[in-house]
Amino acid sequence: MSKYFFIFFCFFSLQLLPDSYYEFENIEDEKRFFNLIKEIRCPKCTSGSLASSNAPVSEDLKKVISEMIEENKSDAEIKAFIANRFGKDTLYDTPIEPNTYMLWYSPFIFLLICLSVFIFRKKI
Repeated sequence: MSKYFFIFFCFFSLQLLPDSYYEFENIEDEKRFFNLIKEIRCPKCTSGSLASSNAPVSEDLKKVISEMIEENKSDAEIKAFIANRFGKDTLYDTPIEPNTYMLWYSPFIFLLICLSVFIFRKKI
């Protein structure tokens, strides 16, 4: 009886192991991988990073990122590939472009408006 239980336990414990295990040649590549998956949003979830997502598309992206790291691609090349494939919304660090000026500069404009209203209100 205990022999069958042991076989049953071994078989099903192997089924519980994660199928997405990533191996790297050195520790720097592993650190790059984990930094990248923290800096890239899941295309499906959009609120969480690839590191926090278990969606199938995020698992596929993790595999692609690990393969690109093994091919000695730079972080900028990997981010550019993902941004071209899934859109610039997948990157947490939004680039400064004409269509994102409002995103980057609106806090400063709002602050200037508030300060000017405060100053002119005091003078009147």
